[in-house]
Amino acid sequence: MSSLGLQATGDALAAIDRHVPALVGDRVASRLDGKDHTLWGPAAEEEASQRLGWMDLFEDSRDLVPQIEDLRDQLAAEGISRVVLAGMGGSSLAPEVIAATVGCPLTVLDSTDPEMVGNVLAAGVADTVLVVSSKSGSTVETDSQRRVFEQAFNDAGLDAASRIVVVTDPGSPLEQSAREAGYRHVFTADPTVGGRYSALTAFGLVPTGLAGVDIATLLDDAEETREVLATDDPGNPGLQLGAAMAGTDPLRNKLIFSDEDSGLIGFGGWAEQLIAESTGKDGTGVLPVVVDAGDPETLSSADDLLQIRLVADPDDREAPDASDAPGTVPPFRSEHAVEVFGSLGAQLLLWEFATAVAGRILGINPFDQPDVEAAKTAARGLLDATPAAERPDTVIGTVEVTGPADVVNGPAGSPDDLGQVLAAVAQLVPAHGYLAVQAYLDRVGYPELEVLRAALATLSGRPVTFGWGPRFLHSTGQYHKGGTPEGVFLQVTADSDLDLDIPGRPFTFGQLLAAQAAGDASVLREHGRPVVRLHLTERTDGIGQLLRAAHGTQGFDGA
Repeated sequence: MSSLGLQATGDALAAIDRHVPALVGDRVASRLDGKDHTLWGPAAEEEASQRLGWMDLFEDSRDLVPQIEDLRDQLAAEGISRVVLAGMGGSSLAPEVIAATVGCPLTVLDSTDPEMVGNVLAAGVADTVLVVSSKSGSTVETDSQRRVFEQAFNDAGLDAASRIVVVTDPGSPLEQSAREAGYRHVFTADPTVGGRYSALTAFGLVPTGLAGVDIATLLDDAEETREVLATDDPGNPGLQLGAAMAGTDPLRNKLIFSDEDSGLIGFGGWAEQLIAESTGKDGTGVLPVVVDAGDPETLSSADDLLQIRLVADPDDREAPDASDAPGTVPPFRSEHAVEVFGSLGAQLLLWEFATAVAGRILGINPFDQPDVEAAKTAARGLLDATPAAERPDTVIGTVEVTGPADVVNGPAGSPDDLGQVLAAVAQLVPAHGYLAVQAYLDRVGYPELEVLRAALATLSGRPVTFGWGPRFLHSTGQYHKGGTPEGVFLQVTADSDLDLDIPGRPFTFGQLLAAQAAGDASVLREHGRPVVRLHLTERTDGIGQLLRAAHGTQGFDGA
């Protein structure tokens, strides 16, 4: 049984009061449920007409359940118990949240870092099935992961084709090549569902179902929620959430996501991709900033921040008084905030619906991603050209620093330590700006690097996002280039003692990762965004330097 609800206060509540009556009057909920592609204006009509399948996917998704469960039983009978997912962005983030929340083991490989890929391979392939998940079938990261796993299966004396399952759009190059190769199973998804809205399609269901998730119950929760979201009513939580996200005046365009015992593991990371990639374009949008409860952003009174709290179902909270105006809810402890609660399936559909509503309020097309391709093109160009390595502006220990003069020129002509560099980076952030840390390293092997986020938030007094490269390129990367031009970017890259060849390709995983980092930095600079690069020539020593610098920043205790 699904549960779902929200409470809002301050400017969020005012935005609901301001926008929801018009949304109800324009029948936005029922029109969206009916897949009306005119909701976002003439310029968006062509794209929207091909991207609204997520509103009525349940029949097709339910047809997949017995197929997935049957394949899971077959694999178990063969002693195959480990599911590895090769996917990026919408193909990986939703499955990761679903599996983690339910407590089913799923290895998500969404990196080109040679150490991370190597560690996943080193765990062995004898009991492994690889799910290759890509809408287009041409995603370079996913294709590279498939190639190296296929070789590993063959090297282990296994029938590689029997260990690979594919999820893709019908007619994609991947579908054709997978069928020609005789892979174990090819699942095709509705091509009218964009990647970031695909949580409840084959892209979300196949890897999680194979991992042991009760995907039928997940769909039940979401389908019950659809009935609520389809109603043109002031109490519709999808309309309310969309209005709160995009309708504050002036716009509070930094959504501070914190989890307070919601039980939804990693949900903020999935919502970050959905919202940032959907709204960050045409010089506007709202930027999700995923933090821990009690982090600096959650205590800030800045006028461009809106608190989003994911909470447990408040059974003991008093229901709104029937005499209250429609769409209003009782105030609670934060001045400008939204608290959202609900089961996993319900929340997945709620946030997709609310993001589409937010796009209408912002006046943008929530289904395209015009700036994502730029970084891919730049990376491909660098791989083809193999340019000389970028020369650092200064070197501190095992860390090479490249960036604006305000960062690389310390009081004595160059900074004495990385603490000064971090402080200088923090000072670059404008009054209503944000800082994005982008770490092109093994996210599983070095999770401690995320302490940089809170340290820099303390130093700058501004919101700080943290993204692992290259996965964020399929997530917040769109907002960084197409959204409000107020970001500063700290890129962390590293040499590695390990590199891996990509079978059939003229470049390695290490070369691919380096090209992705350099390509994205070049595109950001072309857009006039300040970029500081910290390159660790010795990975372990450099990470140690960074962590010591973070722990040494004033007012930060590393908690």
